[in-house]
Amino acid sequence: MSPRSASVNEELRRRSRERLLQATVDLVAERGYEATTLGDIADRAGSARGLVSYYFAGKRQLFQSAVHRLMHITIEAALEREPRTDDGRERLARAIDAVLGLAVERPVLMRAHMAGILQAEGFVQCPEQQRLASVLRDTVERYGSQDVDSDYPLLRALLMGAVFAVVVPGASMPRERLRAELFQRYGLDWELGVPPGGEPPGGTSRAEPDPDRSWPRPAGQSK
Repeated sequence: MSPRSASVNEELRRRSRERLLQATVDLVAERGYEATTLGDIADRAGSARGLVSYYFAGKRQLFQSAVHRLMHITIEAALEREPRTDDGRERLARAIDAVLGLAVERPVLMRAHMAGILQAEGFVQCPEQQRLASVLRDTVERYGSQDVDSDYPLLRALLMGAVFAVVVPGASMPRERLRAELFQRYGLDWELGVPPGGEPPGGTSRAEPDPDRSWPRPAGQSK
């Protein structure tokens, strides 16, 4: 039997890594972060335990990479769903809804993610985080930003704050209220994206952009 090519080996490594990432989000969502061990993750992924250490420096890095992957594929799926669109306002609305949806639907997972970022390890830079950053930066650019390097981190911070507000125990805010605030800031109509049922807070569906925001109006947006 001839040896596998480099491209085949690379694909096998990619699949092995993704199985570990998927197993991580599944187990943490079921059991919580502290109750999930690296051995549990390897067993769920059907991988040798030594592979976890080969790919990741530790449990926290593995977990953050897993959540960043989940966020990336969730946002990308929202952006590319039918009917597909290049409209920057619609794409920004879809991205916001995707992130808020994760906070509402997977609170245990997202709560653990936020807690990890605030701990000593901080924000993990990894390929999954870079892919997430790329899709959000593209969304910001399509919306009409002329300073993506400043506007992307601001959007990221606002989304992180909204996630925290949804998942904080005992004092969570409703998704509708947070969505209304974000849509107001960016001048997005309530009907864009995937609006939750009912009228927006305040009873109006057409948002006027926040006058303090620095982003330019996208081409074609009325004043």
